[in-house]
Amino acid sequence: MSKVMSAQEAISLIKDGDKIGVGGFIGMGHPQELSVAIEKSFLETGHPRDLTVMFSAGVGDGTPDLGLNHMGHEGLLKRIIGGHWGLIPTFQKLVFENKVEGYNLPLGTISLMFREIAGHRPGVITKIGLKTFIDPRLEGAKMNERTKEDLVELINMDGEEWLRYKSFPLDIALIRGTYADEDGNCSMCKEAATLDSISIAQAVKNSGGKVILQVEKVVERGSLKPMDVKIPGIYVDAIVVADPENHWQTYSDPYNPSFCGEIRVPVDSIEPMPLNARKVVCRRAAMELDPSAVINLGIGMPEGIANVANEEGLPGLKMTVEAGGIGGVPMNGTAFGACTNPDAIIDQTYQFDFYDGGGLDQAFLGLAECDPKGDINVSRFGPKIAGCGGFINITQTSPVVVYCGTFTAKGLKETIANGKLTIDQEGQIKKFKNHIEQVTFSADYANETGQKVLYITERAVFKLINGKLTLIEIAPGVDLQKDILDQMEFKPYIAEDLKLMDARLFTDEIMGLKEE
Repeated sequence: MSKVMSAQEAISLIKDGDKIGVGGFIGMGHPQELSVAIEKSFLETGHPRDLTVMFSAGVGDGTPDLGLNHMGHEGLLKRIIGGHWGLIPTFQKLVFENKVEGYNLPLGTISLMFREIAGHRPGVITKIGLKTFIDPRLEGAKMNERTKEDLVELINMDGEEWLRYKSFPLDIALIRGTYADEDGNCSMCKEAATLDSISIAQAVKNSGGKVILQVEKVVERGSLKPMDVKIPGIYVDAIVVADPENHWQTYSDPYNPSFCGEIRVPVDSIEPMPLNARKVVCRRAAMELDPSAVINLGIGMPEGIANVANEEGLPGLKMTVEAGGIGGVPMNGTAFGACTNPDAIIDQTYQFDFYDGGGLDQAFLGLAECDPKGDINVSRFGPKIAGCGGFINITQTSPVVVYCGTFTAKGLKETIANGKLTIDQEGQIKKFKNHIEQVTFSADYANETGQKVLYITERAVFKLINGKLTLIEIAPGVDLQKDILDQMEFKPYIAEDLKLMDARLFTDEIMGLKEE
């Protein structure tokens, strides 16, 4: 029988109550045609229903119209296990209203769990998540009152604490590639990342389930070079040819050949950032870049560091992104996860093996909320569930961690000129708080492991010194009391040799970091 079928025929393979592994990273690698078909079937027939959906990276654009948002219906889902949630508002709503069971596990750990399921192993055993909200002694990664089952347990081996993330069989894989032959052998030559697609396919196949593959085109049997085949046909049960509008390379580009290495583009074609608070933060963070380091840039504010580095002409920086890209210039917005002119693209699963094992030298992540200890929350804010994504994997294993964000949020207005910063209007939301809603980064854990930790804002720089959050720099032009201390819910330690931030951060001219 032919494996090629319509989306609706493929979706009919899904039974009520099935557990589904879904590929994708924001818009990259997600089988949009299949998500749309599942929603259509449920709304018209009430089936499939009571599904468990497991995904590592958040698939969506923050609206109800793309990615996994199509599956965010009460009744369709019973349980959601995800890494990054911030771009899937329909899932957030279901969890917040206690209508589904919800778990937020580290993105990289979910990616690795697919591989453990494939090998019929008992789960992922790791230190990732200790002393954060993942730890069963805190929240155990559970997101609401409806969620009861323990998927994470604390274990002791050789006198050390570890977490075990329990594995379980999967019934359906929803994944995507570029071309498939009639047997299902699939290349991913036009994808911006290969992600954890092969691990999901293996997990489902070895669980006795069905693998559904979305592609751009079906080609003749034997026409794909063996070295180009990323997903072997022996794993694939159904092939769906997508409508082009449901097969964009990213949510920002139908196809950008520089993302997958088909061409290389001049990096000076990338527009520099305007001079604002965000650029000041990214510039100050760029001053910490080590040209010999292997570097990760997180989603959000840190995305701009690559832009600053490119504008400054910094040579040979070894940038990586969690989706699997190595080298080149990491992209931002809904193209985050892709790289322009990458040197290599490896599976996301292997990227996190590298990260979890200490392969990173420096990591630059977002700063949403910080408490007096230096703990960070980036994962949950009332009904807004961002999820931890790869944040915990990265921040617990990199020896240098730099948090980047504005000092306050929602309404902040500033004037930057002549080497000085003036706060014209303060943001309504204070980020430095007595209590944070969730511990996504544990300063105690960082102190135990000897990490260097910086917290960079447009007006102040803090450092974790001997377990104490310490103010070490302030911007020229700001008032220490009015613009910094009065905008915090607690008083930090202040360094005896408190310095001014570099005036070059606050001018239109290139800073000259390349020469330095």
